[in-house]
Amino acid sequence: KKVLPCAAYLEGEYGIRGLFCGVPVVLGRGGIERILEIPLEPEEREALQRSAAAVRELVEKLKL
Repeated sequence: KKVLPCAAYLEGEYGIRGLFCGVPVVLGRGGIERILEIPLEPEEREALQRSAAAVRELVEKLKL
């Protein structure tokens, strides 16, 4: 098992729901075993939220 950054579908982790984002995960033979929710500084959390909002906006425009 390894801890690696990976695009994972978030269901509330980091305050994000219903979106794939690059986050640290534990990878095993079958893929992602769990998402690691590491503590973020307030400015880091804000940057992640802005990034997720931008991706969500793009998805809406593309109607994916």
